[in-house]
Amino acid sequence: MKKLFAILMIAAMLLASLTGCSTKAKGAEGEESTKDSDDKIKIGIVQPVEHPSLNQIREYIIIGLEEQGLKDKVEITYNDAQGDQSNINTIVSQFVGDEMDIIVPIATAPAQSAAAATKDIPIVFAAVSYPVDAGLVKDVNITDENITGVSDAIDIKEIFELALTLTPDIKTFGFIYNTGEINSVSSIEEAKKYCDKNGLNYVESTITNSSELLQGAQSLIGKVDAIFTPTDNTVASAMPILSAEAMNANIPVYTGADSLVADGGFATVGVDYKVLGRQVSEMIKRIIDGEKISNIPVETLNEYTKIINISTAKEIGVEISEELIKEFHIIE
Repeated sequence: MKKLFAILMIAAMLLASLTGCSTKAKGAEGEESTKDSDDKIKIGIVQPVEHPSLNQIREYIIIGLEEQGLKDKVEITYNDAQGDQSNINTIVSQFVGDEMDIIVPIATAPAQSAAAATKDIPIVFAAVSYPVDAGLVKDVNITDENITGVSDAIDIKEIFELALTLTPDIKTFGFIYNTGEINSVSSIEEAKKYCDKNGLNYVESTITNSSELLQGAQSLIGKVDAIFTPTDNTVASAMPILSAEAMNANIPVYTGADSLVADGGFATVGVDYKVLGRQVSEMIKRIIDGEKISNIPVETLNEYTKIINISTAKEIGVEISEELIKEFHIIE
């Protein structure tokens, strides 16, 4: 009997010792769960498709985490869905099954999939322009569930005023976008309102996938003086096609993001996705540090950048004064 008692005492001491080596990690609303101190924070990043804008966001989320001293404290798993919604759902389900500590969906469709898949794991979205319209939050200032993030909503008025400054003879804009992307649909609605208010005409060309972009671009040639495309992932994935068609017709393409200008678009007052990625990484760190999502409302991008592609300007014959060019980040 004494021997059995001694064994039980040793077992109790070992259990207490193991418990003392554990730390506490916060869940979506700050609930504490046991997590070994040596465990890394598991972060699952999902994006719908590979293209420069989304890739840049992902790269700068990781760079931002490293800059904040988290390189050796996080374990990042990344998957892209290759443009297939069912792949997005599969990736997100895998993240939930793997008990990720934080899920980071890039763009609207992955964010909606993640929001539907879990109410427990914290979700920090990136590049969702209209999170309320997308049904992710009821109000950007009230994050009462497990999801928050950084919006990349663009300033339509600024972009169109830039267009009329650089190419003042525009009478008719062409809009090209994917009707399946809520970000794009909402941006185009804003663009239409601007045109209606300012006496400008517009022609629409809608697509459902990148293979339709060439035909969509060609349908605008001869009908418009300039083309506008928002932060549309489908257009972005094949932007050089649109750029080439527009340049052949000497038509400027105004965009919602810097990467689209880098891919041959003309100019924008748009999103610098390096800034966006870093801003998302700062939000992730706050959650890792234990802050509740309910205290972290949705943010908009800290800064926007005027960007112009000088090579495109030369191709389409637009001259920019030396005084005006000083305001821009130049892409050659």
